Amino acid sequence: MEQEILDAIASGGEYDAMKLAELFDRLEPVDAGLLTGTWKGGGFESASENAVLLAQMKWYGKRFVDSGHVEPLLCLDENGKVFSYEEMGLATLHEVVFRGKPSTAMVYDQLPVIDHFRRITDDVLLCVMDKKGDPTDFYFHLTRVPEHLAFTSR
Repeated sequence: MEQEILDAIASGGEYDAMKLAELFDRLEPVDAGLLTGTWKGGGFESASENAVLLAQMKWYGKRFVDSGHVEPLLCLDENGKVFSYEEMGLATLHEVVFRGKPSTAMVYDQLPVIDHFRRITDDVLLCVMDKKGDPTDFYFHLTRVPEHLAFTSR
């Protein structure tokens, strides 16, 4: 199943949420150290409210500076340049227990949202957005951006 997910990520295709939930629960959590750096993100579906909002924002990914400083909403401007959309706040990393496993979670400082991460490879993560008040989970993926290609904040 991991290879199927990697293929879906590479193709930009959609993937079944129930299968994503099953795989997420099998994968190992990540620690804060693995997250450091810039990650390009994407969703596995395009119709939900979360997917539409991220598309409207031209969401690019996330940047983890350290456990006390996460830029959760890297977006693309009208020229395709990556910037940190800090108007909606930053985030911090915390150790939590989620679905029976201790793991690192990203807690937004201004939004009722917690993101949880599981490792597919050291450079590809399967993630779930736990948005308070939303009855369904939103699954997304993050792929590490090599340091020499990562942006610098404007």
